[in-house]
Parts: sequence; C-alpha cells; structure tokens
Amino acid sequence: MVMLFVLGLGLVAVSLALAAAALRPSVQTGGIARSIAVLESITSPAPVELTREVDPPFAERILEPMRRRALRVGRRLTGADSSERIRRKLDLAGNPAGWTVDRVVSAKVLCTAVGFMVALAASLVFGVSATTRIAVLAIGAAIGWFGPNLYLYQRTYERTELMQRELPDAIDLLTICVESGLGFDAAIQQVARSTDGPFADELNRMLHEMQIGMGRGDALRALSERSNVADVRSFVGAMAQADAFGIPIAQVLRTQSHEMRVRRRQRAEQRAQQVPVKITVPLIFCILPCLFIAVMGPAAISIMGSF
Repeated sequence: MVMLFVLGLGLVAVSLALAAAALRPSVQTGGIARSIAVLESITSPAPVELTREVDPPFAERILEPMRRRALRVGRRLTGADSSERIRRKLDLAGNPAGWTVDRVVSAKVLCTAVGFMVALAASLVFGVSATTRIAVLAIGAAIGWFGPNLYLYQRTYERTELMQRELPDAIDLLTICVESGLGFDAAIQQVARSTDGPFADELNRMLHEMQIGMGRGDALRALSERSNVADVRSFVGAMAQADAFGIPIAQVLRTQSHEMRVRRRQRAEQRAQQVPVKITVPLIFCILPCLFIAVMGPAAISIMGSF
C-alpha cells in the first residue's frame, strides 16, 4: 500500500510538471511570435509623421509652391501701398478666417490665371474670331484679378448692413447696463456677451485691445477706423468726447440711443419712398407687356379671324 501511495504521488507530480511545461511559452513559440511581430511591423502602414516626411500631402507639394510663386508675382504687379489698402479692406470685411494680405495677393494672381484659362477654353470651344478671343481673354483675366476684391467688397457691404441694423439695439442694451450701475467697460463686456454679429465682434476686439494696454480713447478710435458705418463713427466720437471731458456716460448713451432710433426710422422711410421709383422699370418691361397680352390678345385674335 505504501508503494502504491508513493507511486501515485509520483504520477501526480509528473502530471503537474508536464502541465506547467505545456502552459509555459517555449522559446520556439516566443521566436515565432517575434517573427510575426517583425512581419507585421514591415507590412503595416508607416506612422503619419514618417509618411508626411517621405510623402508630403498634395497641398504642400503642389499648392503651396504655386501660392508662393503667385505671391512673388503679385507683389511685383501691385503697388507699394497695396498691403495697406488690402489690410484696410480686410478690416472692413471683418477679417474673414484664413484671409491675410499675402493670401489675397496670391489669390489675385491665381484667379487671373484661372480666368484666363477658362476664357481661352470657352473661346476655343465656341470658335470665335481672333478679335473676340482677345476681348474674351482680357475680360476673363480682369474678372480673375478683381475677383478677390469683389468678394471683400460683398463681405464689407453685408457686414455694414448688418452692423447698421443691429447698432440701435446694442446701444439700447448698453444704455440699460450703464443706467443699472455697471461701468462702461463692464457694460461693453455685457453687450458683447449678450449679442451676436459684427458689432459684438468689434466690441470684443476693443476689450482685448484695452486689456493689453491700449487706452479707452485709442481703442474707440480703432473701432471707428475698422468700420465705415456713419452711426458707429458718430457713437465713437460721442463716447470719446464724453470720456475726455468727463460728461456722464449714461446721459450721452441715452441721447445716442434716441438718435439711432430716429436715424433708423428715417432710413426706413427713405427706402419706402424709393420703392415706386425702383418698381417702374420692372413694371414697364415685365408686368405691362404681360398684361397687354392677356387683355388685348383675345381681341387681336378675333380681329385677325374676321379679316
């Protein structure tokens, strides 16, 4: 019995040793795993940083060199004061995202080339004469050259209309904040936080300029220079004079709010009076001919039938 018990214990020990050896990864298995890992690292895609260094994207390979060449050509074609004029247009347009002076200059050259190529393709497709082809090429190049300026002009016009429309409400809110006990800077911050639009953006920019050390009067004058709205300049001038002479701001704001309301009502009345004059052209060339056809057409058909 003792021998059988010892033999059983030995068999159990051997079984446990075999199981432990089977569960432990062998050197051969580890080598296979390492080989598979090496193969996967070779066949897997390279990291983005290495790929970007070896194979840069299309924008960096093609578009960026084209933009730099167009910028050099545009600087030679434009005048010395073109940067200031373009920066002024960008300020009036609200500084659209991604638009800088260099980008506008390069866009003018690239758009000119694109307009020239489109005009050339159109002239070849329609088979026009040589004189007409030269005129079409000139028109296409001119449209491409002035295209960015037209875009900035449209942005400026839309921004001016929106600022002029929302200015009285913003002045009313500013007046209420000042009369309720807030300081002028705190009231401007409250108006900029509570409203949306170009005037709120300008107030935020004015606050940032004041935070970096610019005086209130200088910040107000900079706001006036970034806008071509007459009401904004009138408001800024009144605020600058009140700040310089120590006049109570609440009283000045109340007067400015009343004047803004009166001016907006006058502009609405002016546009209403212009409607009859503006509607004359479409009335004569579009509405009256259709009316004559509808009224006199049957009579004309009857007369023609009788003859």
